[in-house]
Amino acid sequence: MSNQEARQAITEQDIADFLAKTPGFFERHAELLATVQLSHPHGARAVSLQERQAEMLRDKIKGLESKIIEMIRNGQENVGIADRLHRWTKSLMLTADAAQLPTVLLQELRHQFMIPQAGLRLWSVAPEHAEAEYARAVSPDVKSFAASLSQPYCGINSGFEAAQWLRGEEGGNNGAATSLALIPLTHGKPSQSFGLLVLGSPDPTRYTAEMGTEFLARVGDIASAALARLLAVSGEASAPV
Repeated sequence: MSNQEARQAITEQDIADFLAKTPGFFERHAELLATVQLSHPHGARAVSLQERQAEMLRDKIKGLESKIIEMIRNGQENVGIADRLHRWTKSLMLTADAAQLPTVLLQELRHQFMIPQAGLRLWSVAPEHAEAEYARAVSPDVKSFAASLSQPYCGINSGFEAAQWLRGEEGGNNGAATSLALIPLTHGKPSQSFGLLVLGSPDPTRYTAEMGTEFLARVGDIASAALARLLAVSGEASAPV
């Protein structure tokens, strides 16, 4: 094989592999580093290898700074959500009159989390609460649907009966809800459904099938624990029909 053929047989990968396996190469040939010229990433001018490396480090630092800022922002948002959840939970715990729990729950939920619309229905409540709005009769389909939910449902409003329960801050419906979150209320062991909490928004992107439901599940747990005081038999919920 001629020298020319040998040179042609050497690939860029061969050179890269050689340099990676020979870390002392540039120590023995330091003058090469000063002569290497690279094109600038943001222009047509040539820059030295050292300058190009410095530019790469600056870009990497900027990327890390952006990630840190995003982490801080997410942390602050999480703290804010935790504070609002704490205030909402505290308002339920401070409500001595059980009959007022549904009203306080919905009002504070809308206020603390800026939810445009919220509604609630309970079944199997004690006789003294049977005439309340939240105890109005619902269809067997609603009870079956609530019993079938292993986690909150989020998605478009495709004509759910529960959307008719929605009310805004001032008692109106604040426009038709295009997206919903349906949160089952359960009690007992094994757990059985005794109600359904519904959150709605005219914004079709507020509640979507792709969103996580961990926070909504926690809301459902707290609401279930508070509203169980209204059940007909303490500590039990009747089986869904």
